[in-house]
Amino acid sequence: MTKPASPSLPMEYSDEVAAAKARGAPIVALESTIITHGMPYPGNLNMARSVETIIREQGAVPATIAVIHGVLHIGLDEAKLEALAKTQGAMKLSRADLAYAIAERRTGATTVAATMIAAARAGIDVFATGGIGGVHRGAEESFDISADLDELARTGVIVVCAGAKAILDIPKTLEVLETRGVPVVTYDSEIFPAFWSRDSGIKSPLMLNSPAAIANFQRMRDLLGIDGGMLVANPVPEESEIPREEMEIYITRALDNAASDGISGKAVTPYLLDNLYHMTEGRSLETNIALVENNARLAAEIAVALAAK
Repeated sequence: MTKPASPSLPMEYSDEVAAAKARGAPIVALESTIITHGMPYPGNLNMARSVETIIREQGAVPATIAVIHGVLHIGLDEAKLEALAKTQGAMKLSRADLAYAIAERRTGATTVAATMIAAARAGIDVFATGGIGGVHRGAEESFDISADLDELARTGVIVVCAGAKAILDIPKTLEVLETRGVPVVTYDSEIFPAFWSRDSGIKSPLMLNSPAAIANFQRMRDLLGIDGGMLVANPVPEESEIPREEMEIYITRALDNAASDGISGKAVTPYLLDNLYHMTEGRSLETNIALVENNARLAAEIAVALAAK
């Protein structure tokens, strides 16, 4: 009996990313969930454009990743980026359902885990995001732990973020990362950041103060044959932060609301972020945009340093 032909992965590079790969230029992957699930149009499109511009200004090429009608896109041109920003009902894709969306020809935005998978498949070493998922508060009962943590342990991409989202249990998140052997480096600070806040109150496992040092650390990991990703925590700019003590009040209220409303699973994070947006009168979103832009800048600098062999 003749075996059926193996399907090829429907993956498409934007012209800009394809050209960058051909000449060996540094590339920075970007997730798309922040576009489809992070804020409404046209603010989401303006944010996406701003982040891509920042990466180009640092000498790297942005590659926003998404699944559109079953095709895995590595980089989006202006028309596709705007269309995605206007899309209603896009799936929120992680490791479990990335292949499903492609197989079923669906449209979906990639979370941290799915973006890492796609970036590694495309040969992109650096990825900029806002904050990673992690161990949710009360996970000892709910078992709600993000797939991001296991992905960091298995997929060899440097992830630049502003720490774990402050709605999470940050000490437990760091414990899981340590158990999985994921290096956690805070950029230019000895204190691990808490997304909207520069200070989580927890000492960072490692600290480096230049993109070149981070790139050199990764080279040594490669030489030792150590696989898996690296987490680089980049504190939000001081002028944009919301102090941890203030945010903790809002987060506690938002968590109480989620429990009262029976929110669970993938719905928890967007629900909490919406609550926090209203409680802070929009400040949480402003800080979120500032930290994403800050992370994009550092990720581009790391990508450039990695390319300088």
